[in-house]
Amino acid sequence: MNKQNVGDKKVALITGAGQGIGFAIAKQLSRDGFAVALNDIAPSNLAAVVDSVQNEGGIALGIAADVSNRTACTEMADQVVSEWGRLDVMVANAGLVQVDPLSAVDDAAFDALFAVNVKGVLWSGQAAAAKMLELGIKGKIINAGSAVSHMSHPMMGVYGMTKFAVRSMTQTMALELAPHGITVNAYCPGIVETGMWETIDQRMAELTGAPEGSTTEQILQRIPLGRQQTPQDVADFVSFLASEKANYLTGQCILTDGGMVMI
Repeated sequence: MNKQNVGDKKVALITGAGQGIGFAIAKQLSRDGFAVALNDIAPSNLAAVVDSVQNEGGIALGIAADVSNRTACTEMADQVVSEWGRLDVMVANAGLVQVDPLSAVDDAAFDALFAVNVKGVLWSGQAAAAKMLELGIKGKIINAGSAVSHMSHPMMGVYGMTKFAVRSMTQTMALELAPHGITVNAYCPGIVETGMWETIDQRMAELTGAPEGSTTEQILQRIPLGRQQTPQDVADFVSFLASEKANYLTGQCILTDGGMVMI
């Protein structure tokens, strides 16, 4: 593959970019002027995202990799730097969800969520930070938190554990990397109009016997802004975190949930 000339563009790597929030973040950062490297575990998901970015005149590279594998994350960062010579922003967005009471959680479900939601964020941050330090780049690491990283929710105990872990990790990473000018923050969405939320709503209906959609309606009643969040809402905030306007912000896990959780 011939290398693409990114000129003076900064470079962002987004994990879990094949759909939903990750797709929206990829498109927005491209519009912001970044060359975007797009990761997903499924190669079939990447082609449409890469094409979508390129059709808007952006520069995109697709990398299929499993973020729960530390070596894969290192190789992914190596590939980005080999292709484009730099890495300025890492968005550790990839994640899984599971809906079950804690009494029903088994080893497989527990391990799968921690592998992607916690290890995947850590390995992504490690790999990006190593490249930023090597190249002398005062970059930005942006992690996927959640409203449940601030307030637990019934039936989402293990998912919540992983997001509380991301919150702690974000703060520790920020402290350790601040002397090098690298900032680390997290975005914490509420209920976002994605396939993942549809899965949550359907599973809640199975567990409670309520009609599908009732969980969404109940939570909407708790959102002061009165609507469900869109992937673009999340992408707009990540755009800010990735920009120079956020240069003095680090160690923060910021709720972007329409006011559902206020602390």
